[in-house]
Amino acid sequence: MVENAEHSIYNNPLCARYSSREMQGIFSDGFKFSSWRKLWVYLAEAEKELGLRITDAQIAELKEHIYDINYAAAAKKEREVRHDVMAHVYAYGEQCPNAKGIIHLGATSCYVGDNTDVIQMRAALLQIKKLLVNAVGALSKFAEKYKGLPTLAYTHFQPAQPTTVGKRACLWLQDLLFDLQQIDRTLSDLKLLGCKGTTGTCASFLELFGGDHEKVKKLETLIAEKAGFPGVYPVSGQTYSRKVDFQILSVLSGIAQSAAKFSNDIRLLSHLKEVDEPFEAGQIGSSAMAYKRNPMRSERIASLARYVTTVALNPAFTAAGQWFERTLDDSANRRISVPEAFLATDAILLLTANIAGGMKIYPKMIERHLNEELPFIAAETVLMRGVEKGGDRQELHEAIRRHSVDAAREIKENGGDNDLFRRIVGDPLFRLTEKEAAEILSAGNFTGRARQQTEEFLREYAEPALRANEGLLGAEADIKV
Repeated sequence: MVENAEHSIYNNPLCARYSSREMQGIFSDGFKFSSWRKLWVYLAEAEKELGLRITDAQIAELKEHIYDINYAAAAKKEREVRHDVMAHVYAYGEQCPNAKGIIHLGATSCYVGDNTDVIQMRAALLQIKKLLVNAVGALSKFAEKYKGLPTLAYTHFQPAQPTTVGKRACLWLQDLLFDLQQIDRTLSDLKLLGCKGTTGTCASFLELFGGDHEKVKKLETLIAEKAGFPGVYPVSGQTYSRKVDFQILSVLSGIAQSAAKFSNDIRLLSHLKEVDEPFEAGQIGSSAMAYKRNPMRSERIASLARYVTTVALNPAFTAAGQWFERTLDDSANRRISVPEAFLATDAILLLTANIAGGMKIYPKMIERHLNEELPFIAAETVLMRGVEKGGDRQELHEAIRRHSVDAAREIKENGGDNDLFRRIVGDPLFRLTEKEAAEILSAGNFTGRARQQTEEFLREYAEPALRANEGLLGAEADIKV
């Protein structure tokens, strides 16, 4: 026996390092194959209710063995028949000898395969929604706390007009609220494949029910109700349209995009020494440079988000590449791309909520950077004030341009302070006192409606979303590494 055998084979880091146990459980064998057995129970119950010769005792036997799955028997049979569904029909039948003859009656493999995929994706979307709501909650508290703190805003990562820290957080929040709306729309639209048979015509079930079309239609309705879905897709081939997978992974891609933008901003603010993401007392930033505090959580978001955004292309190619009523070139791809997209998005949102709830802000550094640029930003106000005092607008504009060039040269070439306002106060053309200059330079005069926009956004958009989902709040945003 190999020592530490579990470390001698590949272990997916999405499970080992990043995602929650809840999400891993949704895509586990236990969830999958117990869902197969539940679907076989739903089918038997519905067929009995519609008149087929199935007994209560047979259904009770099936229900008794939903969770105690005999994996070894299924694996042994699959090696023989090379068909996973038939292997599990056989294994289930071993445990349910009285019901063996009615398991999977009239169905094709996609009855359990595709319907379970939809059930898994719904459960996974609900887990993603819970984490997303908690990220929105954490960022909302952050935005409220810092709604009035002025900070330098950037366009092209060049200094622009001031905003507030809270207003900037609302940009992150709005993207996440877009994603929350998309989750809700996708969940409300999600349906089961149903039980439509080999090519989607329900021919086998029509045979079972003696040509009774209404009973065949009712069969699908009953199964959807038992599984907790509003209905089934009206038409299909053997599978549901693979565009459903694309639509769902597009939601995950959207979340990844929002989180990546958030994480990139945090990384830039970390460089500016205005913000730190959570950092434990014993955490090491670099193996070589002991002083470093690398924003590794934000970097991990960016890294995983890149993966989710690209893996979401898989169902697009799969949907486009299907032939007629079905081909099997979707199967291996979907077994990997769909679970991994959810596992990675789960990890992304855990990190996003963790950072949002534990960010440290450095107001003095924020003020320092703002003050370094305020004289340039305030130049337009100086121009208008000079005109009010009787100056010529064009002469004043040229003077400001000349003083600004000289002040910028002093900063860049000599590392000096921004002395633009000293130059302006000393220029008799402007007739500006030092007191008036100090008043103009008050940062609050340049943030526009940033504070009010933050308050309005939180009140009108974030808070209603949180109230509508208050039962999901309180989830822990623990990360493993």
